[in-house]
Amino acid sequence: MRIKLVIIALVAFKFSFAQEISKDTTLPSKDTVSNLAIPRQEVESPLRIMNLSPFFSLQADSILTYDFKINKPIDQYFWYLKSAPIGLKIDKNSGILYFKADKNLFKSGRLKFDIPYKVEFGVQNLRNAADRIDTSFNLLFFSTEINITRLKPTVGNFVQLEEGDTIRFRIQCEEGSFPMEQITINANLPITNFKPVKTCNDEFQWTVPYDFIREGDTAKQKVLVLQFIGTDSHRNNDTASVRLYIKPGVNYPQKMLEYKLIADEMNKYIKDLKLAFFILSNEIEQTKKNRTYFDVGSSSTAMLGTILSTSAQSTGAKNFGKVLPSLGLTLVPVKEAVSPNKVQEQNVATQIRGTIKRLEFMLTEYGLVGEKDIEILTKTKKLKDELKQSQLQLIDLPLVEFDPRYTQEDAEKYFNNPKVNKKYKMKIF
Repeated sequence: MRIKLVIIALVAFKFSFAQEISKDTTLPSKDTVSNLAIPRQEVESPLRIMNLSPFFSLQADSILTYDFKINKPIDQYFWYLKSAPIGLKIDKNSGILYFKADKNLFKSGRLKFDIPYKVEFGVQNLRNAADRIDTSFNLLFFSTEINITRLKPTVGNFVQLEEGDTIRFRIQCEEGSFPMEQITINANLPITNFKPVKTCNDEFQWTVPYDFIREGDTAKQKVLVLQFIGTDSHRNNDTASVRLYIKPGVNYPQKMLEYKLIADEMNKYIKDLKLAFFILSNEIEQTKKNRTYFDVGSSSTAMLGTILSTSAQSTGAKNFGKVLPSLGLTLVPVKEAVSPNKVQEQNVATQIRGTIKRLEFMLTEYGLVGEKDIEILTKTKKLKDELKQSQLQLIDLPLVEFDPRYTQEDAEKYFNNPKVNKKYKMKIF
């Protein structure tokens, strides 16, 4: 019985061993080769911000909190801002954007409404600088409370001007909720050649023309009202007014020409008078010489006749001596006929010299002081009146503008001669 059991066990072991060998030696089928598992190689995805918003709008006095998310572990990256409006912050570790829109920032002008601010920011790997993102978004501030931007000229509301003056000032803006987009100018009187104002801080410039107040105008002063009207993007407007009180002014370039014309005419008239004085004085002196010759001849003849009639030995000489005094007397009417005494000419010469002295004094007394002498009108009128009066006094005097026998230098030298001045100088007894 034991022998049978051993035999049965051996047969079973052999059969099972043969089965196992057959399994191991069998070649795998094609289907089993295709079903072999191949290990997968993971590809790393690029860094990106998953909730990036390109635009943010924020009301005044409100708070912005925004948490940026990335597709990688946040503890391996840090956040940064490259350009941002004042007050905007980002947590470098968590990427939380924070901003409080305080009204004081807008009142001070450091921030403005309705102007998009471009914010540049990014995120970067702590260990790999190439693993980073640089991007941006726009931030716009708005307000439900509207404060109109006010225009502020840099001059007062009332300005005194004269013709020829130039006024210049800037139009500044006191910032409100919205910035000024354009500024226009209105005036109650037509003006030209002015520098316009279009935006805030532009300069207005205008020169008052000399014909702004015309000669026929009854008003001696005109009021020019300038209105600067500013309009913002929401059609809100503000108006600033400047009143210019304009009085008649002096056209200095033109008045300088008028003064120079009168002064040149007076100088020319003085030169003509000096030449006439020189010629007239020479004629008077020549007449005096001729009369002196006649007087000497007459007295010499009379004296010679007396000597001959009293001391001559011969009768003929005595008779001739008696005739000579009568001959000397006959020279007197000849003297008056040939060289009459020029009393009137002497008076005219004295008057001419006095006129020359007076005109020269007027030119010196009413000379201009600088290019813009405030008394130029008065001085021009004085010279004009004096020249006209002198010309009327000597209206019958024939003026010699050119004589080949005399020159202007000779006349000038003769007029300033001390002997001539002494002769015409007034004597007080």
